[in-house]
Amino acid sequence: MSITLTENAARHVERYLQKRGKGIGLRLGITTTGCSGLAYKLEYVDDIAPEDQVFESHGVKVFIDPKSLVYLSGTELDYTREGLNEGFRFSNPNEKAQCGCGESFTI
Repeated sequence: MSITLTENAARHVERYLQKRGKGIGLRLGITTTGCSGLAYKLEYVDDIAPEDQVFESHGVKVFIDPKSLVYLSGTELDYTREGLNEGFRFSNPNEKAQCGCGESFTI
């Protein structure tokens, strides 16, 4: 079970944490929402929660709660730019389908 970042994603997180002036890493989780039932949730971490699982990729710590890890194990997080659009992209081997707008997924 692991969560990884590409080099682009790690650089983006590092830059944002520096700009923000605080933080120890990135929290990855899921929430129930959308057409397909689940959506990815990202937030910057200032404090470790006791139940957190911690992974490190390209020098950036990724925090995840045990309930989300079941759905996200093996996920790689990338940061891409395509024309005027930029953002995180999830490559989750557990994902079975996405809704039409790409905002939610199902396992």
